Amino acid sequence: MTKAEIVAQISRQSGIEKTVVMTVIESFMENVKESMVAGNEVFLRGFGSFIIKRRAEKTARNISKNTTIKIPAHNIPAFKPAKAFLNAVKENK
Repeated sequence: MTKAEIVAQISRQSGIEKTVVMTVIESFMENVKESMVAGNEVFLRGFGSFIIKRRAEKTARNISKNTTIKIPAHNIPAFKPAKAFLNAVKENK
C-alpha cells in the first residue's frame, strides 16, 4: 500500500479532503523522523514503536578490490510492532 492509497482510504473513511489528510500524514512522518534524529524513540500504544537500534562496528570485504574495510558503529531506525498488531498479522495467513 502506498502513501497515496493510504491518503485516499483515510479520506474516504473520514470524509476529510485528501489535501488535509496528506498534510497530516506528512506532518506525522516529519515529526517521527525529527524525533528519531534527535535520539528519541516514538511509542504508539496498540500499534508499535519506532526505535533506534545500534549496529556495532564490523569488518566487511570489498569483493571487487579484494580488500577489507571497517564499517563504523552506527544507529539505524527500526519498527517494533505491538503484541496485538503482531498477533493479528501472524493469524492472518
